[in-house]
Amino acid sequence: MNHIILRDGKKFVFDSTKIMGILNITPDSFYEGSRVATVDLALHRALEMIEEGADILDIGGESTRPGSEPISEDEEIERVIPIIEAIRKFNKEILISVDTYRAKTAEYSIKAGADIINDISAMTFDKDMAKVVKEYDVPVILMHIKGTPKNMQSNPYYDDVLKEVYEFLKERIEYAKSFGIEKEKIIIDPGIGFGKLLEHNIELIKNIDYFNKLSCPILLAHSRKSSIGAVLGNLPPKDRLEGTIAVSCFAALKGVDMIRVHDVKENKRALKMIEVLR
Repeated sequence: MNHIILRDGKKFVFDSTKIMGILNITPDSFYEGSRVATVDLALHRALEMIEEGADILDIGGESTRPGSEPISEDEEIERVIPIIEAIRKFNKEILISVDTYRAKTAEYSIKAGADIINDISAMTFDKDMAKVVKEYDVPVILMHIKGTPKNMQSNPYYDDVLKEVYEFLKERIEYAKSFGIEKEKIIIDPGIGFGKLLEHNIELIKNIDYFNKLSCPILLAHSRKSSIGAVLGNLPPKDRLEGTIAVSCFAALKGVDMIRVHDVKENKRALKMIEVLR
């Protein structure tokens, strides 16, 4: 049974597929329903997701949808930190992950009360990220990406997507360990939609258990993504809930440790039923 060790030394065990709820403090994330514009709205949504059964909240201050433009580090910090502080005033226990590839944002977030850093670049975009993760002794999510959010969907190519994503994640795990980051602090994410075509995403999801050989907890972040829309007849993000839940259930049956979703209540209920039927 996979687990991670939190900063306070407590063990977080993946005894079932855990739910990571998405909270985007952005005006331009691809799914409009995930955007919150103010601290009060973000806090309301965060508390709602906790009530619905979220195990972890993932807070993002910058959209990394295909073609997105980066914002400044200061702007990201100004968006994220007040939300973390507001949540911590009401709830000391819920795990908070921060979706950032910037070391300074990560450091400020941890000081404000964040527990996990979710780095879409697997610590390749900012050379100081590994130092921050090690210094503050927090778990880190290492995600595969090909290119950057701005250009990642410009005709990505793989000879063998499973093997190449696997080798990338294996190398990043070794990189993290070279900084003294313990294996029990690492979660891996194959990066659905990040520099991948429809066929690549489907191959990764279908064979998600291929990554078990890396002996790290696996996160699958598929919620309402374009691959689901394409399979269902080019549906927009607002109409991709059922497809998302189907993938969530498949992931649970494959033993995926955690899923990152916009709709906590619906996915939580589906996974609860899956657990009974396994």
